[in-house]
Amino acid sequence: MPDCMDSRVEERDSQVLTPGTWGTDAELPAYVLVTPARNEAQFIALTIEAVAAQTVRPQKWVIVSDGSTDGTDEIVRRHAAQHDWIELVRLPERTERHFAGKVMAINAGLARMQGIAYEVIACLDADITFGSEYFAFLLGKIALDPGLGVVGTPYRDQTSETYDYRYVSTEHVSGACQVFRRACFEEIGGYKAVRGGAIDTIASTTARMKGWKTHSFADQIGFHHRVVGTADAGQLGARFKLGRRDYLIGNHPLWQVFRCLYQMRKKPFLLRGLALGAGYASACLRRDERPVSEEFVRFRRREQMHRLSEKLGRFLPHTHVRRSHEPA
Repeated sequence: MPDCMDSRVEERDSQVLTPGTWGTDAELPAYVLVTPARNEAQFIALTIEAVAAQTVRPQKWVIVSDGSTDGTDEIVRRHAAQHDWIELVRLPERTERHFAGKVMAINAGLARMQGIAYEVIACLDADITFGSEYFAFLLGKIALDPGLGVVGTPYRDQTSETYDYRYVSTEHVSGACQVFRRACFEEIGGYKAVRGGAIDTIASTTARMKGWKTHSFADQIGFHHRVVGTADAGQLGARFKLGRRDYLIGNHPLWQVFRCLYQMRKKPFLLRGLALGAGYASACLRRDERPVSEEFVRFRRREQMHRLSEKLGRFLPHTHVRRSHEPA
């Protein structure tokens, strides 16, 4: 990164606000940040620059290099030398790329938070950027609503797509940046080490099962510099894997039909939805073992049918989704 950019970061550092000084009625909770990074040299400097520009800085940010071989470590070390709240942790190289490795990296980062007082844990991908008020905004939402367990925002990627909230519930919090109240994160047991992915969906759904609220606030937005899911596959391959993942986390078959039809409207037309459906069908025919409980599947399907009944109310019966804190 050019020297002039580094000097701008130092200038902003001197103006960074501490929790409680941002303009809200409630004191902002202290937070820590964890980023798993595997061969992210192309974008990680942009992410570091975005975090360094925040008006409310984390108590500590641990960036966990998951066996990177592309220069990621050198970039992080250079920035960590300038900011004592950034720490690099390196894990051994591994040949396989899977989401269980991402969870292990996050856990390794959290292990470095011993002795730090914090109320919020934010898990951030290494190829995301956002405005300088991003974390102050999300911390403010948590401070003002004690029932919020997980918060985040939509993101846009290189396809210029953002979530269409006519079809995606605002309860969905993207894994690109998930911000947890610490009590919620600990109650759900953190992220589940599932090799096939959907760790973000499992975490936020489990939080709702336990009575926490989850919400994605569209007032802010992040930019995902890599098209989601294409790190080791093309777009159609990514859709196929996503369809298989949908089966593994228990998506209702009727929900999946509508999901595939909706995806057919996007480029590459038809093929995108067909790839998603093929992934779901292949996992179903093989009866792949699900990494989540039957209780989780039932809860997820009730949520999905509830949302379908809201959209197609005269065709489907209304389904009430009972949270764990509601009486049976």
